[in-house]
Amino acid sequence: MTNKTSRVQPAGLLAQLIRRRLLRVATLAAAFSLFALCVAWHEAYDRPRHHDDELPIAQALADDAGQAAQSATSGQPSTDTPAADPDLVKRGAYLARAGDCVACHTADKSRPFAGGLPIVTPFGTIYTPNITPAPDTGIGQWTDSDFLRAMQQGIGKSGERLYPAFPYAEYTKVTGQDVQAIRAYLNTLAPIHYTPPSNEMRFPFNQRWLMVFWNMFNFTEGRFVPDPKQSAKWNRGAYLVEGLAHCEECHTPRNILQGLKTTDRFAGASQAGWHAFNITPDKNSGVGHWSDDELVSYLSTGAVPGRANAAGPMAQVVADSTQYLSAEDLTSIVTYLRSITPVVGGETHPRDQWGTPANDVTALRGTEITGVNGAQLFVANCASCHSWTGQGVGASAPGAYPSLIHNTTAGASDPNNLAMVILHGVSRTTKQADVLMPAFGTELTDAQVAAISNYVTRQFGNPQAMVTTEQVANLRAQQQ
Repeated sequence: MTNKTSRVQPAGLLAQLIRRRLLRVATLAAAFSLFALCVAWHEAYDRPRHHDDELPIAQALADDAGQAAQSATSGQPSTDTPAADPDLVKRGAYLARAGDCVACHTADKSRPFAGGLPIVTPFGTIYTPNITPAPDTGIGQWTDSDFLRAMQQGIGKSGERLYPAFPYAEYTKVTGQDVQAIRAYLNTLAPIHYTPPSNEMRFPFNQRWLMVFWNMFNFTEGRFVPDPKQSAKWNRGAYLVEGLAHCEECHTPRNILQGLKTTDRFAGASQAGWHAFNITPDKNSGVGHWSDDELVSYLSTGAVPGRANAAGPMAQVVADSTQYLSAEDLTSIVTYLRSITPVVGGETHPRDQWGTPANDVTALRGTEITGVNGAQLFVANCASCHSWTGQGVGASAPGAYPSLIHNTTAGASDPNNLAMVILHGVSRTTKQADVLMPAFGTELTDAQVAAISNYVTRQFGNPQAMVTTEQVANLRAQQQ
């Protein structure tokens, strides 16, 4: 007779498997819940300790509480806004220039600071917000503490997580006093009633709460702490470059989460088809062979004859921001950039040490041209300003047409900027000159743009930097 208790029936095995699986699921759920609780606790209680320069945020919180108490007592909203200190507003205007706030928060120049500029990311398109004091569509109803929290913690008025297209990862280093000065300046702007389009982020990236996890790997809250071993000029430069001017946002490559790659700081990166060059002190790949005066001149005018001429996003940075910085701040920025770790990018010699004059205009005489010819297209479209020799017109005058020989755009190992300049032209207005190069994107085909670009790099620049018709088509499609 068989003992039924000596063996497990198939039904019993199935029940055991189900129990084990349920136990595993329950364990994973419990672990995830514990992790979520840890994150929530960290967000609520484990904030980094504040430094003395953050006292204004405490004052702002107290002021907001006082306004709320006044409103509760009177039964009416408080309308008594203290008059802004003119010196504070003036300082805020300067700091807003240093941060180039107008660049991202202006899509239509007739509506400055009203937002709506599309920023294309791998996860979708973000439209910048209106930061005029309009009460319904801007930040007119934001308190000072709301503004501080957004700048320093990346959290909006309603507690929503901000996307890092807004560079709070750098702005967190800005002191409370400077943030308050910027807010005082923004309060003096004309309110503009304009609601930017809604963001177009793909799932799950449209879930703002997921920014908690992004912040864990890419964001450290805390104000800039001066290095006592460095000079006051170095510390000022570090404060600007790492904080308000947020230079790394364009000049540092990104990791898989679109955070900054800290191992390659300032080594150069691509933005919307444009290449922001290596600005480390490496003598070949970076700006190590530039003089201090040349770097200051580039930031203040956008042009250094025989080296570089700002175009694309950098031209806008110069026009809207760096040309307005004081000589002291510009030299401080250069002092700091000189000290960062050089990053070798693989170039054999500096970008501005290529090229010889051309004589193709003579060689082309009487020649029958078939197909797309770069030399012919250059003579027809470019030579009137840059000379058929490529040596430019106007020498080193502020409004000169630059030489393509010893030119960082033509000599770069990445040909994107040259093709983008041909497609979109150059517009750079400074105190010294109003520089304009027409866009040829509507006049030339992708094949023609590629042919001119390759002719320029082969004759005047880096002959290894070649671009294909397909690459030009992709650059043309980039939203600017």
